[in-house]
Amino acid sequence: MRKLLLSVAAAGLLAPLASLAQSWPTRPIKLIVPFAPGGTTDIIARTMADRLSRELGQPVVVDNRAGASGAIGSDAVAKAAPDGYTIGMATVTTHAVNPAVFGKLSYNVLRDLAPITRLVSVPNVMTVGPGAGVSSMPQLVAAARAKPEKLTYGSPGAGSEANLMGELFNQSAQVKLLHVPYKGSAPALQDAMAGQIDVVFDNLPSSLPFIQGGKLKAMAVAAPKRIALLPDVPTFAEAGLAPVNDTSWFGLVAPAKTPPEIVNRIQAASAKVLATADVRATIEKLGGEPVGNRPDEFAAELRGELAKFKQLADTSGIRLD
Repeated sequence: MRKLLLSVAAAGLLAPLASLAQSWPTRPIKLIVPFAPGGTTDIIARTMADRLSRELGQPVVVDNRAGASGAIGSDAVAKAAPDGYTIGMATVTTHAVNPAVFGKLSYNVLRDLAPITRLVSVPNVMTVGPGAGVSSMPQLVAAARAKPEKLTYGSPGAGSEANLMGELFNQSAQVKLLHVPYKGSAPALQDAMAGQIDVVFDNLPSSLPFIQGGKLKAMAVAAPKRIALLPDVPTFAEAGLAPVNDTSWFGLVAPAKTPPEIVNRIQAASAKVLATADVRATIEKLGGEPVGNRPDEFAAELRGELAKFKQLADTSGIRLD
């Protein structure tokens, strides 16, 4: 009798979720972006939201929840009802860097958030300004080895993905560039162009206009192969710095316990959107590559990214509390 009652209770709990998955969506879906408007994450989210609205038959509304390096927005997704009506953008910062460098987060990225799909991969880039006095990676490495901590590098902030990328470069090249944190990539890029700092590590989209305009020189890109927008710039792997050769990525997540049927439907709709010519063109103009992989594949990638950045944070001693 006890087993029968437990079975009936379980069925009662699961029935609403099953019914929800079958009828979903019947109202607008909120897409939380954990960063301010105008950045790469926001651009990709809005590009996807417009087309997902058509695919899913309900509006997908972007909701920017910036702050704490993306932790505020990610926490909002983690604590939302698991009914498919709240999803969020995931990035290297929110799902790998933050858990690695912050002593405490109000959510667990692996336990509280369900991976949906990696939407886009975007190259990272290392640039130098006119004040660096170098024009190639060998010259830069030689100058940095000759005078440790004389050359400086800027990032969007302490504990950011770019900060860890800079420390990974230091380890791989056996040099010591001095970190100068900024409140975003824009002021770091401006100071590099003005000769106030020497090097900037950044996502390609925000650096690309200055590279193409001749105001910054790209030393290397973090990408599987040379990119069409900068065909003369080697990858970090080609420069002998393979550990630095990782792209950034942007994906979708949902609250944990969101029905798999809903997660799979969002993934399928996202993959269809990413395959359209206009969306591909928008992403490629950012130097990105559409992905749209399965939830299980994205979950495996997230675990690997988190492990990698935890190890890097440990070896570089970067901690934020």
